[in-house]
Amino acid sequence: MPRTKRMYTGGYVCHVLNRAAGRATIFRDAADYAAFENLLLNAGELASVRLLTFCLMPNHWHLVLWPQNDGDLSASMHRLTMTHTMRWHRVHGSLGTGPLYQGRFKSFLVDTDEHFLTVCRYVERNALRANLVERAEDWRWSGLWHRQHPGHRGGISGWPVAPPSNWIDHVNQPQTEAEVEALRRSLRRGIPFGSEAWQQATAGRFGIDLAPRPRGRPRHSRSE
Repeated sequence: MPRTKRMYTGGYVCHVLNRAAGRATIFRDAADYAAFENLLLNAGELASVRLLTFCLMPNHWHLVLWPQNDGDLSASMHRLTMTHTMRWHRVHGSLGTGPLYQGRFKSFLVDTDEHFLTVCRYVERNALRANLVERAEDWRWSGLWHRQHPGHRGGISGWPVAPPSNWIDHVNQPQTEAEVEALRRSLRRGIPFGSEAWQQATAGRFGIDLAPRPRGRPRHSRSE
């Protein structure tokens, strides 16, 4: 059965991921990172969506967002990717060569309890997990870096769940295999991430199928 396009309500936090077509490099240098970051923080593409944290990686990005109204997520992601794609092709002299992104963004809903912190930790340690930095807070293109440099630029909203006082050390500690697999399962299938009761209720509201799918060839990925 084909998957239907879901319009998330403004009361739900969402994790959002998109990747370059063919896993090509989207961000080739600091200027590429800075241009996309500017769209996130200053240019208004996310005007109706609160940006809670993010991590930009060479060939993909993660966002944790809190839409204010029904339909805001899809509309904002459309503006963001279209504006970024036009800018990227113009700067790199590749207009008319094809899509920059592999397709429509992937997303899943997140409960605003400890599961929210698990998702944010996963996002904010992405560069560390990929061995791009020795400490997660050193990755310049992330929400964690911005919260450590609050005078640099605005745009990061407050969280619905307060992080613990040792958050940075917590982010730098490896997550369990079970946590990572549960998160990647939500990424692959759009399954809500939260307690079982919340997951069932949310899936019912949005018509999300929680039934396991037949096992196929394993996916090999160092980092998502």
